[in-house]
Amino acid sequence: MAEFHGRKKKKICQMCAGKPVDYKNVEVMKKYISSDKGKILPRRITGTCSRHQRIVAREVKKARHMALIPFVK
Repeated sequence: MAEFHGRKKKKICQMCAGKPVDYKNVEVMKKYISSDKGKILPRRITGTCSRHQRIVAREVKKARHMALIPFVK
């Protein structure tokens, strides 16, 4: 039986791959917030690079302020 050593395939940043994030696109925004409490997911879970994680956080906050997504679920 093969033993698992905890190595996973490295996640690729979706924005670096050419898929932009915009606060008006709610379906894409939902991918970056948790489903139970509505918190912004960290880089290690979403796979975004540090530059684009800052952009994601800013866009999520814009979408919350415009009432496109809720602050709390």
